[in-house]
Amino acid sequence: MAVATGPQSVTWQEVFGHPEAYPEQADGIETAIQTARDDGFAVVEGACGTGKTMLALTAGIDLVRDPDSDYERVFVLTSVKQQLRQFEADLRTINENLPTDWKPVSGLTLVGKSDVCPYSREGCGGIDDATVYDRCEALRDRTRGLVGDGGRTSAEALAKDAREQQTGLLDTGSTAAGPDYLETAGDPTPYPTSMPEYEDVEYCPFYANFLADLPEDGDPIEAVPFEFDEQGLIGTEDLVSLAAGAGSCPHSVMGALLPHVEVVVGNYYHAFDPTTVGTFTGALVDDSTFVICDEAHMLEPRVRDLVSVGVGDRTLRDAESEFTRVIQPVKFDDAGKSTVDADLVRGELQETDVTLRELEETRDFIRDLREELDRRVTAHLDREYVGWRADLTELEDEELPLRDPEEPGVDELTEWAEEKGHDEGTWVRAEATGSAVARILDSVEDDDKRRAAPAAGRALSTWAYADHEKHFREIELERTWDEMEPPESWRRAYNARLSVHNCVPGEAIAERLGDFGGGVLMSATLEPIDVFRRVTGLDALADDGRPVAERTFGLGFPESNRASFAVDVPKFTHSNRGPPGEENETRLAYTDAAVEVCERSPGNVLVGMPNYAEAEWMAGALEARVDKPVLLDESSDDGATERLKRDFFGGEGKVLVTSLRGTLTEGVDYSGDKLSAAVVCGVPLINTSSPRTRAVKTAYDREFGDGFETALTVPAVRKARQAIGRVIRGTDEVGVRVFVDARYARDSWNGVRDYLPAQEREEFRPVSPDMLGFGLDQFWSSVE
Repeated sequence: MAVATGPQSVTWQEVFGHPEAYPEQADGIETAIQTARDDGFAVVEGACGTGKTMLALTAGIDLVRDPDSDYERVFVLTSVKQQLRQFEADLRTINENLPTDWKPVSGLTLVGKSDVCPYSREGCGGIDDATVYDRCEALRDRTRGLVGDGGRTSAEALAKDAREQQTGLLDTGSTAAGPDYLETAGDPTPYPTSMPEYEDVEYCPFYANFLADLPEDGDPIEAVPFEFDEQGLIGTEDLVSLAAGAGSCPHSVMGALLPHVEVVVGNYYHAFDPTTVGTFTGALVDDSTFVICDEAHMLEPRVRDLVSVGVGDRTLRDAESEFTRVIQPVKFDDAGKSTVDADLVRGELQETDVTLRELEETRDFIRDLREELDRRVTAHLDREYVGWRADLTELEDEELPLRDPEEPGVDELTEWAEEKGHDEGTWVRAEATGSAVARILDSVEDDDKRRAAPAAGRALSTWAYADHEKHFREIELERTWDEMEPPESWRRAYNARLSVHNCVPGEAIAERLGDFGGGVLMSATLEPIDVFRRVTGLDALADDGRPVAERTFGLGFPESNRASFAVDVPKFTHSNRGPPGEENETRLAYTDAAVEVCERSPGNVLVGMPNYAEAEWMAGALEARVDKPVLLDESSDDGATERLKRDFFGGEGKVLVTSLRGTLTEGVDYSGDKLSAAVVCGVPLINTSSPRTRAVKTAYDREFGDGFETALTVPAVRKARQAIGRVIRGTDEVGVRVFVDARYARDSWNGVRDYLPAQEREEFRPVSPDMLGFGLDQFWSSVE
């Protein structure tokens, strides 16, 4: 039962963070509340700027604060950092405007260890972004080992010793230098910048302090060193300052807070990644949680990635080595020659019901797998890259399907294993044997390494369990570079990965959503909603009695502030346009349309292309023909993207050319005068020749009847609509939206106009190329 923290009579209007809601917002809030009371889900498509974030938070908080409701928390899931920040901002707005006799709504943003570990943040203690996970787990294990049953000291003593090392009470008495406090989040901590030791064993003082405060049989919340329910939203910097400043581990404090705060903001993997749920966020996944899936048009592809598994050749290599290190002391009785004690291995195996023979069987299986992987990769490269050994730099990422992507059936590697005497039991037992190996090595080797054997074992076990109709198995070759490998080996240029792709993730999505009490799934681009419901498993939930309510809200801003065109030019397909750089009528038509918009529109213009190669071509074509500076977005890291955004937003008007499948067309705030026009060229379908894509399409054909529509076309149109939606995001904003491709302009056998919502079909007027300039001039003159 939710705990009353305000008046007994709760209305959503008291929660809502602004004086008045838009009519669409009010309808959406009431729909979400009522549907969730019936254990159901509201599906909301609302155009950019229509207040979906406030809508969803208001509905969820209203239910949490209602004493007659069983909801205890709101769990926000989003795949875009910009949207995460929007939820934080709206929660702060709600708290600023709550009735004066209410406590603030408590909230917490989930982040990774590297964001909150004091040592990692400051690059000291031998921890940085690359090592934080392995070092953290090793330090925690050592700390627990020092203070656990039969340990050499207590958690309180470890924390006290670290403080005393800091203040100099345990040093030689030198006072030449002042205290060297570790500072982070703008505040000092009680501990040194170097990692403290107890009898030559490194430990984490922050974690020791958390363990010291942890009650033996009580709730971990008692170890939180501050009054969380008076803080409102606890952002990352707040969490680090409050926890580390008090000497406690921020990540452990975050875990303790999770079940108790009223709003948790996280990523999709916090709810859909099995490992993360099993080890960290499981307390949130139950029927007392109101879940908000933001950017829900990305739910299907994101979850597909999260529930697909794989294991790389290098992980298999390391796993084989780990198995050997455990097997050898027992097999050859070489006591004194190994760091692993034979008696310890025998004892561990007895406790886990794993035999030495099974360890050997798994080790031999992994060895055979690597040999077969080598054979298959070498044969593929010999066919596709004649003379490839002479120049490994020419190799590209590759997919090696292990069955016909369009004919579901048993894969070639499973058949090979059977012929070699490795039956299904061999695959399945790899999970148990891998876990046993890791436990043995962790108990005797103090090397801060994350063991490869468990990851390899889980992947091999999944390979055996997954069916062959909805899953697709292949070898992925990812370009890397490893100087330690022989110059003529493909392993110098590639990491090969055995992958099991879940082609149809709707069942996994429905199963996880079904664990929650109810919630909201929302985006600016969910239409066609009937397709969205099918592919995400919502229809299956509805069949099980969980109601699903739909709401679609178009742009409620003045139509006179925007002009929308669908330019009727030849379809931007590969057969029409040819490769980038080829000069033909199709490419000229697209360049002409983009030039018209860039030249006739004041301020910034965003031009979206189907992929990065086409974006590079268009940027070059525009540079030669427009007066504005042209910026090109390339596939790059977050830092480069942020610098590009700053360049685009600063100074006079510019043109930014990007891929419609990149990061600048979704979740980026182009509010105010940051953008005056957006041009979408073509329909951004993914590579339909990829074996994985063909397998997904085939699986969707079998599951939903039209795989090309549900797996390819609908997601592509949503990408295009996301880009177009960057322009108008407020009542006073003015701008132009342009689709360039005949498929948006008129009905045809492969047209996409029917996939636009009714309001957009009405607004995006089909125009001929020669009338686009006239329409642009007419609009801009009307709003001057």
